[in-house]
Amino acid sequence: MQTSFKKEWPLLLLIAVPFAYLAAIWNELPERVPLHWNLEGEVDRWGSRAELWMIPVVTTVLIYVIFLAAPLIDPKKRIAEMGAKYTQLKFLMVAIMSALALVILHMTRSGGAVSATPVLAVVGLLIAVLGNYMKTVKPNYFIGIRTPWTLESPEVWSKTHALAGKLWFLGGLLMVATALFLKGSVQFGLVLGIGLAISLIPMVYSFLVYRRLS
Repeated sequence: MQTSFKKEWPLLLLIAVPFAYLAAIWNELPERVPLHWNLEGEVDRWGSRAELWMIPVVTTVLIYVIFLAAPLIDPKKRIAEMGAKYTQLKFLMVAIMSALALVILHMTRSGGAVSATPVLAVVGLLIAVLGNYMKTVKPNYFIGIRTPWTLESPEVWSKTHALAGKLWFLGGLLMVATALFLKGSVQFGLVLGIGLAISLIPMVYSFLVYRRLS
């Protein structure tokens, strides 16, 4: 899977957006800014505004580097077999993480109590997108439900990801709905519960399928 500037410049532009936004609002920010909020949306950690530059780094830049490096270090080159699907997934993931960085930076700009709704909604959207692409992921060591049983058997991998794709897509949409219509600890608790369910169910299912096929 070859890369070129012609293919990568839209992604690089998306990566640059939160950096550009932070630069645009830099002079409006005080030296001490909120960096973390509790379940009620109240600030529980403050820090230097210089720390804000790490937000787009650990969101857009990090996810881009991971997607760029994975096909190169995949020993069986299975990720490359996804072709255009992998390119689409990389673009969507970078776009969503860029949006997440923008949301967090905007929340920081407010300088006080905020709602967790935008962040949780973006996270739900991210999970739904991943679910939509789950069934296209070939067996590999970097992306997908990587249990000993899925990595051992291509059939177990296929069946597990067919189920996981549906669960993640529906779970992600449910997270978005939860974020939009509920508030406070109930909102966070339900989103966390959905996340745990869609993570654990495919893992258990992969073991059960492996045992049935063994």
